[in-house]
Amino acid sequence: MSGSERARIELRLRDLSQLFNSLDPSPFVDRDLDGNAHEFIVSWAREFPVGRDLELRIHLATQPDTGKADSVQDAVRHYFAYQSDMKRKALRQLLRQGRMSLAVGLVFLTACMMLAEFVLTRGGGPGGFPEILASGLTIVGWVAMWRPLEIYLYEWWPLWEDLRHLDRLARMRVKIHMPQGGGTGTTAS
Repeated sequence: MSGSERARIELRLRDLSQLFNSLDPSPFVDRDLDGNAHEFIVSWAREFPVGRDLELRIHLATQPDTGKADSVQDAVRHYFAYQSDMKRKALRQLLRQGRMSLAVGLVFLTACMMLAEFVLTRGGGPGGFPEILASGLTIVGWVAMWRPLEIYLYEWWPLWEDLRHLDRLARMRVKIHMPQGGGTGTTAS
């Protein structure tokens, strides 16, 4: 895919240090992005169709250290790859919780249904307290299925969507544009 076909995210900074969390003592390539920079990049990435590759173009007002400018793409990609890995783990954990909740819910529902049937057959026919108790047991059994259904129908989608965007951001091309002799020069990282 050529550079013109990439969805471009433009970021203007005074200097390169604004891109990264100033409190993170990690080596440059392992640093976390600044929270505001993270939100800006992710929100813009969501605006573009998922099928398009991304390019982050960073416009700097001051000349960065050459070593940092050369490794900024690696640093940004590393950060989003780590975020993607964490989101993937969260999704796996949620689906594991869903499986456990489903197993417990099905056992509990089966027990409630069997108990409701027992109450109806031993209670002396329809009407009265045995029917109310059997209906209550049936309702309680189905309510126990709420959590696994919530996980499998609704909760995993946002995590999966975030994961798709983070994977795309982890492959994003990063270019730095900086002033050189009164004009704007380009350093591709």
